[in-house]
Amino acid sequence: MAQDAAAGATWSKDPASHCEFVSPISLTTGPTYWTGACPGNKASGLGMLRRRDGAQAGPAFYGEMQNGVPVIGVIDNEGYRVGRFSNGDIGGSPELEPQDRLDAFHAAAKAARAVGTHYAKEGNAASARHYEEIAQQLDMQIE
Repeated sequence: MAQDAAAGATWSKDPASHCEFVSPISLTTGPTYWTGACPGNKASGLGMLRRRDGAQAGPAFYGEMQNGVPVIGVIDNEGYRVGRFSNGDIGGSPELEPQDRLDAFHAAAKAARAVGTHYAKEGNAASARHYEEIAQQLDMQIE
């Protein structure tokens, strides 16, 4: 199912870990990093894709990946793009079902918390707090 959604998509590679993934169009082009599990060298599970321009953080996708392909989540780029992955992007379907919106924000909040846990395990308390705050902001979108 996820592979069908990625048909014809361009694969990217995390410059540091070399984990592979399909980057949603809304993240725009540039070096993109995956924070999450990478079994078989493909981004999988809950996590974050973050585009970076040097030291400057760019837009981010928080959500679920399956075998390197986004499934559902939220892109945070001066506003939220929400939904399932289709037509090369998150929310790429013209009709967003209300349940998909709720599911996307739930997945994104869980993903942000997973990223925070990752940083906490590395001893980076500031980043862990930052991603917990992002998770809380995502949670507020569904209350």
